[in-house]
Amino acid sequence: MPFSKLGLSDPLLRAIADAGYATPSPIQLQAIPAVLNGHDLLAAAQTGTGKTAGFALPLLHRLSQHSYGANRPVRVLILVPTRELAAQVGESVSKYGQHLHPKLKTEVVFGGVKINPQMMRLRGGVDVLVATPGRLLDLIGQNAVKLDKVESLVLDEADRMLDMGFIRDIRKIIALLPKKRQNLLFSATFSEDIRKLTTGLLVNPVKIEVAPRNTAAETVEQIAYLCNKANKAELLCHLIKTNAWQQVLVFTSTKHGANRLTEKLNKVDIKAAAIHGNKSQGARTSALAGFKAGEIRVLVATDVAARGIDIALLPHVVNYELPRAPADYVHRIGRTGRAGEEGQAVSLVSHDEVGGLKLIEKLIGNAIKRQQVEGFEAAAVAPPMPPEPPRAPRPSRNHAARKPAAATGKPGAATGNAKPKPRSYARTPV
Repeated sequence: MPFSKLGLSDPLLRAIADAGYATPSPIQLQAIPAVLNGHDLLAAAQTGTGKTAGFALPLLHRLSQHSYGANRPVRVLILVPTRELAAQVGESVSKYGQHLHPKLKTEVVFGGVKINPQMMRLRGGVDVLVATPGRLLDLIGQNAVKLDKVESLVLDEADRMLDMGFIRDIRKIIALLPKKRQNLLFSATFSEDIRKLTTGLLVNPVKIEVAPRNTAAETVEQIAYLCNKANKAELLCHLIKTNAWQQVLVFTSTKHGANRLTEKLNKVDIKAAAIHGNKSQGARTSALAGFKAGEIRVLVATDVAARGIDIALLPHVVNYELPRAPADYVHRIGRTGRAGEEGQAVSLVSHDEVGGLKLIEKLIGNAIKRQQVEGFEAAAVAPPMPPEPPRAPRPSRNHAARKPAAATGKPGAATGNAKPKPRSYARTPV
């Protein structure tokens, strides 16, 4: 069935044609009519299934049917877990709505950047707001945005938001919304926490499941290379060079590990960059742009920073370290093998990770083929790890060494112990 048969307006169909889409994906085919008809939605959808268009297109159609004029209250609220995904979703919404008249205004807000410019942009009103939960609560606490006119709420990658500990923030935000509204929830996996959230949130939802839960696309080849932990970096370099891999997304468990691996890759002339929570937003954006353009061969990322990475034909995903949660394996490898294209998911598995590999296999319901590379075979018993080089010392936290505050006559001022002014909705940047 073509997009023209789904009930979308001509300006939206024009934007779809501009984007080069010919026919709707399975989730779009089911989600668009349901959202157009005002139903709540519960969708099991992994990254790369076209879910953003599945909710953005019908919501834009509904918004364009009536306008508030210059007043522009927030009518669609889209909550996402990370900055990268927020930017990606905001870009997609703007692209799909480019031919609508009158124009609909979309804004994206997330932490890690200054809040004042975001407050200024919200002053003129906004039709669609894409936000991470923490920054949205900060803006609400500053009276920079009101949510009393929201008609539709979207929770995108809801499982990831709950994994990151946003459940309380999400509930606080939901409490500020009108009771009568449309709710759309998208998740790659379904935990008990997700089921609890949907119980009080969704009303007779249309349920969509475009692929079996907790599984990867059939076009993804999954391989586990058994190796010694100390040889992982050398093995990765060997695989990249021997197989001439040109665009490789590598996952590590820690920010420090991402930095160390990036340094090792660059030392052997494999151009690499790291993205994680300690990197500035500018550095993360630059690294991702270079990776997409082919200027950076390997992008090393933590799970949180990788949310929102959207590359249509990403050929290789490498688990340098297996994720702590088996469901994160599904999220990671869901970035390759998209839209029916072939992809490869490689895991480097050391002795202490074999148990984790078995848990992943139990979750996905399939055995992952195990291989060894000549010269990098795993020892029968885990060998001792060489000591890591010492990390740079952190700045001193000695309070006595701090410069005393100037006397103000207020209690605690001279010693620097004045209590900070409490903020109702302060959150760690996302």
